[in-house]
Amino acid sequence: MIDENLKIAIKASLKAGEVIMKIYDTAFGVELKDDKSPLTEADKQANDIINAHLKPTNIPIISEENRQADYSTRKNWETCWVVDPVDGTKEFIKRNGEFTVNIALVTNQKPVLGVIYVPANKILYVANVSTKTAFKAELELHTTTIDEVLKIAQPLRPQSIREELVRVVGSRSHMSAETLEFIDTLKADGSDVEIVSKGSSLKFCLIAEGNADVYPRFAPTMEWDTAAGQAICNAVGVEVISKETDQPLLYNKENLLNPWFLVSK
Repeated sequence: MIDENLKIAIKASLKAGEVIMKIYDTAFGVELKDDKSPLTEADKQANDIINAHLKPTNIPIISEENRQADYSTRKNWETCWVVDPVDGTKEFIKRNGEFTVNIALVTNQKPVLGVIYVPANKILYVANVSTKTAFKAELELHTTTIDEVLKIAQPLRPQSIREELVRVVGSRSHMSAETLEFIDTLKADGSDVEIVSKGSSLKFCLIAEGNADVYPRFAPTMEWDTAAGQAICNAVGVEVISKETDQPLLYNKENLLNPWFLVSK
């Protein structure tokens, strides 16, 4: 039996993906937000759709494209949604297909449900951390029903790191000097290293489905970039560990900026 909130998140992600792809196929414009990050009509419309789906749950929402509630209010939230309507807007603008819709449910600062939808190829990743279940579904249509999604779902299975070859996830847009140092350390320990590049939250999915071994993120991210991916990883026994605390990343913090982190089995 699938969790009711997870059903809502799946429906929201598919509907958002549908509108995102309609805009993707047009000559869309690009604005710059105050922090100089790009914004498109896809971000705005997807955000409106997701908010419309999630608001009836009466669970508060943290979304990249919403005005954030003050921490004096947020600190009292036991449960909240954490949303990125288009994660990888730079990839969207480049039209390389590596952008996602991220929706996570967070309880007591920990992701408990996660949905990542890849609209360009209609691939859906879904996780429930409490039941330790996560799956991938390759869809024919954005309008696929929940029942149809469940029929074609394939369980995600990560792999343990092998000493002889370590597949390291690197960002297409953000490869920091610290990440390169991490890779050099692996090589110094005698491992061959293969770099696997992906944009957006797809980097978490690579680990969760066994197509990569470790994802070092030693560059800035926000909570909405990682919450859904962490849920998917946690559901299959993959940890997302803060380099500041050596503990799992937490959410709905006073500062929504993440510390550096490492994703591995």
